[in-house]
Amino acid sequence: MGNSQVIGIDVGGTAIKLGRFSQDGTCLQSLTVATPQPQTPEAVLAVMVDAIAQIDVDNQTIAIGVGTPGPADATGRIAQIAINLPGWQNVPLADWLEAKTGKPTVIDNDANCAGVGEAWLGAGRQFQNFMLLTLGTGVGGAIILDGKLFVGQRGAAGELGLITLQPDGPMCKSGNQGSLEQYTSIQAIRRRTGKEPAELGMLAQAGDVNALAFWQEYGRDLGIGLASLIYVLTPQAIVIGGGVSASFEFFFPAVQAEIDKRVMPTSRMGLQIIPAQLGNSAGMVGAAKLAWQKFRI
Repeated sequence: MGNSQVIGIDVGGTAIKLGRFSQDGTCLQSLTVATPQPQTPEAVLAVMVDAIAQIDVDNQTIAIGVGTPGPADATGRIAQIAINLPGWQNVPLADWLEAKTGKPTVIDNDANCAGVGEAWLGAGRQFQNFMLLTLGTGVGGAIILDGKLFVGQRGAAGELGLITLQPDGPMCKSGNQGSLEQYTSIQAIRRRTGKEPAELGMLAQAGDVNALAFWQEYGRDLGIGLASLIYVLTPQAIVIGGGVSASFEFFFPAVQAEIDKRVMPTSRMGLQIIPAQLGNSAGMVGAAKLAWQKFRI
């Protein structure tokens, strides 16, 4: 089966990205389709099945991996909840896709998929122990320990964005208050500034004093959150991905300063804080890698 292939799928609130991958990580074909509105599980399934047929015309693929926006169960079969998608509760997505396509399917949280993608082909390649934070609509996380994804007892570990930053801060959909996500997500940036992260990035690039000050404050909040995570895991690296990471250069100095101040040298020796490398394709790449791992033929 030297030339066999898998499909990696990243299900997001606005777009579904699919790629057909060979075993070395080469993407042979990719496709992005709009997520149906409303994003009910049945509607999303129909769009996925149609897109899979388009990307796998000659039925070359042997397995499917899917990243969904929320925790999957420990067996990689059920999308337990998708915080930002309506009606997604205990959706047996792997069963559904297998029934429609006849191909073995594994699912995981989208940030876990991004972490696996970065570990395979991106910024995490040279590290056995690292964590990924995705700074997007929400803030997701992934933990790679000894080269393997750490998912905890029931599959839901690594929700790094949901740790508490300010006990009395804004309510989070998770039920937590003042979670790291409520200070560092795209939605949090809009709430705090009335602007889009990309605009704040361009303003900072042009030397705008207010934008530069905002990114400094942002980096401080992120650094405070990371300090807690570093004490627990002492990783070799922290990889920063998601849409907001486009402004990494503007918030990184404040992140580093905060970590240097708050974390004992014994816990941060040699720690690297680096931007992710795979951009928007990380989730799709990681989903493909999970398919390879699960169904190594």
